[in-house]
Amino acid sequence: MVEVRYFAAIADAVGKDSEVLELPADATIADLRLTLAAAYGPGLDTMLGVCAYLIGDELTRDPAAALTRRVDVLPPFAGG
Repeated sequence: MVEVRYFAAIADAVGKDSEVLELPADATIADLRLTLAAAYGPGLDTMLGVCAYLIGDELTRDPAAALTRRVDVLPPFAGG
């Protein structure tokens, strides 16, 4: 089980701030993206492709990065 927390535009796109997904123990960011695209439509994968993923203390965009029990999906943020 992986808790996925969504922020900003991704939260708007999926209509929630978080959810728990059942993924294999060796799941990667690529697996997460496939699961989310299947659940919310292939258009979401375009957004997920520009996101960063916070896994533990590491911020990554590497699709081969292994997931932990919690992952934060962070779209690009505009600064001001």
